[in-house]
Amino acid sequence: MSGVAFYAPMKTPDDPVPSGDRTMARALIAALEGAGLGSVSVASRLRSRDGVGDAATQDRIFREAEAEIVRLSAEPRPDLWLTYHSYYKAPDLIGPRLSDLWKIPYVIVEGTRASSRLTGPYARFARAAEAACDAGDIIFSLTDYDREALERDRVDGQRIARIRPFLAQESLPPLSRAVRSDTTRLLACAMFRPGDKLASYSALASALALVQSADWTLDIIGDGPARAEVEGLFSRFADRVSFLGALDANGVAAQMGKSDLLVWPGIGEAFGMVYLEAQAQGCPVLAEDRQGVRDVVRDGGWLVPANDAYAYAKAIDRLVGNAKELFAKGQRARTQVAADHLLPAARAALTAELSPLLGERRR
Repeated sequence: MSGVAFYAPMKTPDDPVPSGDRTMARALIAALEGAGLGSVSVASRLRSRDGVGDAATQDRIFREAEAEIVRLSAEPRPDLWLTYHSYYKAPDLIGPRLSDLWKIPYVIVEGTRASSRLTGPYARFARAAEAACDAGDIIFSLTDYDREALERDRVDGQRIARIRPFLAQESLPPLSRAVRSDTTRLLACAMFRPGDKLASYSALASALALVQSADWTLDIIGDGPARAEVEGLFSRFADRVSFLGALDANGVAAQMGKSDLLVWPGIGEAFGMVYLEAQAQGCPVLAEDRQGVRDVVRDGGWLVPANDAYAYAKAIDRLVGNAKELFAKGQRARTQVAADHLLPAARAALTAELSPLLGERRR
């Protein structure tokens, strides 16, 4: 093996279940492949995620990680190991060990520290995530919030670099959007699953119940185990809401291109790839003002106070029927995504930081 060894402990890039994590992992591989850093190979498909803080699950994952280290240690060493998204629920348990064994640089993109998790059911995994951050020659932060903790606990000689969340596109194709004058088409797009996604759907439904305007419809893209709960949340708006099911990437993009405003509160989102996807199609977004979300919703949308259904409803009321403002914001959104959130910008950030590391390794 030579070039870059890529590993995503949270979810492998070829996982069959769509998610923002999978989308970002695929985009990162695409950026690495075009950065002149050598070949990129997925080094391991070990998934280290423990979603509930279960000791037996963590014991099993540690055992599997040890076996993976033994297996990979017999392979030819790469020039650099890069891990995408190591955190207390899915720490990188193999990259630091192998990088030390092979004496190669170790890099994390979206490494996070969570000192509050060093006690409790995730303590062992949180310590492993901290150790992975400590081992990083470079850690790329995707959000200002993550960067604060990484800078605070940075070890000697470590670089904390910035790379903005990005889409796996070289450029944005022209769109034929125009100012609309008919009913405002709202859009929500996320998996139907318990936890944060269901909480965002619930927050959206609560806000819509407070909206005074009648000049709107809502299309919902998604499916999953919480389908009955999501349908129940929006049953009071039955004549306004359409459930479109799970769509492929082209279908999602097409629907975003026909919509006037993405309405997604963003509870629990690390940053939210869906916001970038919508803005790339000229569809501005309305989200809650949350850490991470504000890094991708800048000039391409509106942020309202978190956990405030009245503020969210008031924003919808102001925007519904305001076609010119929605269109103008959508155009600014595309400009922002094109400049900061596509492959060229990501590739430039990776090349600037990783080329020196590889140069040292190859001398």
